[in-house]
Amino acid sequence: MSATHASQLSFFAAHAPFDCMEHAHLLWMLGRMRIAYYAQGEVILSPEQGAAERFLVIKQGMVQGEQNVADASEADTWLELSEGECFPLGALLAHRSVASIYRAGKDTFCYELPVADFHTLLGLSVPFRDFCTRRIANLLEHSKQVIQAQYTQSSTGQQSLTSPLSAIIRRAPITCSAQTSVREVLQQMHESRIGSMVAVDDDGRPLGILTLPDVLARIALPQTDLDQPVIGVMTTQLTALPPQALAHEAALVMAKQGFRHVLVVENERLVGLVSEKDLFALQRVGLRQIGSAIRHAQTVEELQQSAADIRSMAHNMMAQGVAAEQLTQFISTFNDLLTVRIIELEFAASHPVMAADRLCWIALGSEGRLEQTLSTDQDNALIFTVPEGMTADQVREQLLPVARRINETLARCGFPLCRGNVMASNPQWCLSLEEWRGIFLNWIMHGTPEALLHASIFFDFRSVYGAHALAEELRLWLTKIASDNSLFLRQMAENAMRNRPPLGVMRDFVLGKENTLDLKLNGITPFVDAARIFSLATGVTLTSTIQRLRQSAAALHIPVTEVDSWINAFLFIQMLRLRHHYETSAQAKQPLNNLIDPAMLNELDRRILKEAFRQARKVQTRLALNYQL
Repeated sequence: MSATHASQLSFFAAHAPFDCMEHAHLLWMLGRMRIAYYAQGEVILSPEQGAAERFLVIKQGMVQGEQNVADASEADTWLELSEGECFPLGALLAHRSVASIYRAGKDTFCYELPVADFHTLLGLSVPFRDFCTRRIANLLEHSKQVIQAQYTQSSTGQQSLTSPLSAIIRRAPITCSAQTSVREVLQQMHESRIGSMVAVDDDGRPLGILTLPDVLARIALPQTDLDQPVIGVMTTQLTALPPQALAHEAALVMAKQGFRHVLVVENERLVGLVSEKDLFALQRVGLRQIGSAIRHAQTVEELQQSAADIRSMAHNMMAQGVAAEQLTQFISTFNDLLTVRIIELEFAASHPVMAADRLCWIALGSEGRLEQTLSTDQDNALIFTVPEGMTADQVREQLLPVARRINETLARCGFPLCRGNVMASNPQWCLSLEEWRGIFLNWIMHGTPEALLHASIFFDFRSVYGAHALAEELRLWLTKIASDNSLFLRQMAENAMRNRPPLGVMRDFVLGKENTLDLKLNGITPFVDAARIFSLATGVTLTSTIQRLRQSAAALHIPVTEVDSWINAFLFIQMLRLRHHYETSAQAKQPLNNLIDPAMLNELDRRILKEAFRQARKVQTRLALNYQL
């Protein structure tokens, strides 16, 4: 092999996807590439050149992409490509011209492969094809492997929380009929060494379940007649999941409801049973135990311990490589459980107070979106109905002292009071259903800067405790009103466009104080804001950013591949935030924040972060196109 080829192979081996390609395919590609030089400022590709005719990889230098869609007051440069990066994949795959002007930011050398050879290489090399069609997803897979190696030594056979329940079911369920005697069922459980028995009908539909704790509480202690039909001592209000449901969904059901088992049902027929022990990852983080401790807590001290356990659980799950989407759902779900228990205890100690069916505690912001990380303060509010003979002010007077104690207890459990006072203890956010409608309508009709700021917080509301129907009614009303008001949506889009991802023109990133990036403000928020606007425009009632993007895409005619790239970018930034919180908390318990120095990231993560910020730019470009900004 010549020295030149050896040098070229060494270069490509340092960059994805070439580092995963077979040696023969790399040699095939190199044999057909040429090196081209572009002086600073020279146009490399532009829409006027027609269909893209070459695949380029930057050997040395920097390439800028220019597009005139974004805010006219900002420079046109919207992406920056550096050594090892390739372009223009979208145009080559679609046999079209590029959508941007690609210009040399400084003197630049590129490896170039003719379009015909590019398409031949797609057929030859699976890693190359996978990268070109799933660029950010492929980069994220590289990063995931690095994270796994860094944080965990899991065995290759370990089931993951992303595994479907069908992959976790150990054996066919052992069942009985509803009329089988208690005695026979206990004997069968003993002989089969199982901790539960499910009664089914002739078609295999589950009717009830008996577990070992039930044996003590419902049979042994009451000295139940052992010859009676077992259905009489079984739990008949059953919760089931389909085989395609993921392990983390079963874990959440166990945690929320205190179950040790989850039924797996397909076409109404019992096909399996998943126990707590079947979920290997759960044995180490103790999800059900934390949930049980929260539900049975009687003192603030017990709840403080549970809050610490939630944070410890999140650290353990982070160390096991649990994905960002699942981890933030777990954190938010357990914080919900903690909040509910605090509310129950405070209302129980505060007589007379309105019944739970007349009020609804709602979560706002990241908790409302089920996207909480380890660093979060309080954002909450109250909705109530006004009983006959009372006024809204009279109801508020009763509720505010209790809400204040709830907010204070949450603060003692590690959720700081909101600096903006967006809390249920603020009379401004403890309102009747009719008052909330009036507030929301005022924001929508006037669209002032303050109204747009409030909308970005309050429109992510989600019911946590009490009369969930109140929040559902308000959500349906809001969705209808907002979707009919295109001016308000345009104002929200304009406001969202002011927060630009920190991509630099002459360097990788635009850095803030102490050479840091704010992953929440500049990374997460562009996706969150766009998803909120898309959901309001299309009538989507879900609050999760990912669900909003997926559900609104079809109505807005956004390609699935484009949305998937946005979601992958969003999740990567979330994972960086979680890793940063994990590492910061392990260092002498430093205060948690969302500020990172990109120079401290490895090369792969810096590259993916750049790509993630580009995706944030792209989602904003979609907003700009939709609302002609």
